[in-house]
Amino acid sequence: MIRDTELLDGLVATVRRFVNERLIPAEVQVEEENAIPDSILAEMKALGLFGMSIPEEYGGLGLTMEEEVMVALELGRTSAAFRSVFGTNNGIGSQGIIVDGTEAQKSYWLPRMASGEVIGSFALTEPDVGSDAGSVKTTARREGESYVLNGTKRYITNAPVADVFTLMARTGGPGPAGVTAFLVPRHSPGLSLGKPDRKMGQRGTKTCDVILQDCVIPADAVIGGREGQGFKTAMKVLNRGRLHIAAFCVGQAQRLCEEAVRFARDRSQFGKPIANHQLIQAMLADSGTETYAGRCMVIETARRFDQGERIIREAAACKYFCSEMVGRVADRAVQIHGGAGYIADSPVEHFYRDVRLFRLYEGTSQIQQIIIAREMVTEG
Repeated sequence: MIRDTELLDGLVATVRRFVNERLIPAEVQVEEENAIPDSILAEMKALGLFGMSIPEEYGGLGLTMEEEVMVALELGRTSAAFRSVFGTNNGIGSQGIIVDGTEAQKSYWLPRMASGEVIGSFALTEPDVGSDAGSVKTTARREGESYVLNGTKRYITNAPVADVFTLMARTGGPGPAGVTAFLVPRHSPGLSLGKPDRKMGQRGTKTCDVILQDCVIPADAVIGGREGQGFKTAMKVLNRGRLHIAAFCVGQAQRLCEEAVRFARDRSQFGKPIANHQLIQAMLADSGTETYAGRCMVIETARRFDQGERIIREAAACKYFCSEMVGRVADRAVQIHGGAGYIADSPVEHFYRDVRLFRLYEGTSQIQQIIIAREMVTEG
């Protein structure tokens, strides 16, 4: 557990060096091969990145939300695929176990997730169910000391490499109260995977369908041992997940700003660097200002989270603003690069494609707007 400023500064500095020296140089390889090198995965495990938010007693680093945000800001300066491979181990893949799991579930899964031995995944989205998470159609039928699952989960991050799924299925009637959270091992009888998805961006991040055909799991696979708590479990972990994604978006924006400034200094038009042209300066200023605003709101909200405050509205606002903001920063970065920004050899080209996803997953921007407005009306 890191609570000392010097220790946190040391961790952040270590991650910064790792990003600069190992991850950024490997971006092109990941983009071309659509995979993260095994040597880098091993280094990530050695640094403890797979267990950042997992408590120390289960082998993790036990970072506070503010500490996790500071690390995510650094990780955001490189391709999203690197974070994605361990992101679910720290976020929705493990947090459900941490907040609602039984002691047996925590003791069995969390140490293996923290070490990177086990890759976790979160299976909620279905072909006809996305933002309306309370309308899950996958069913779980109790049969003696087992459950039998049937349904299909879609666009599931890390599914092709996952060892266990935190999976939502319907055990009761309609609506959120009928949803239960299960821990489903990858090799459970009746579980199969679809073809890996071909995506617009975030190459190196693996997603595919998870198909359940009379999939049999033991009764003790219910997270917390209670039916009907799945939707509540999912909602509990979202604040942390939204803040983590928001911080990562800020890191992505920072990298895009760095690339834009570097190009503007080096590229000359009309006899001087384009950085000296006012219209270019205006775009740089807008991007720098929005990036700073995002950084401030994320760190402040993380501190309030650690103090035990209710931050549903603020976390949604962070995710909404930062995911939209990084899209604007990416667009300006391409504009500043001109034609060079549209060529695949440029980092801003693949960042431009990568960041579009942040406005969609873990709650679309429109879902965040609904949450923010609802909280404002309720508080008023």
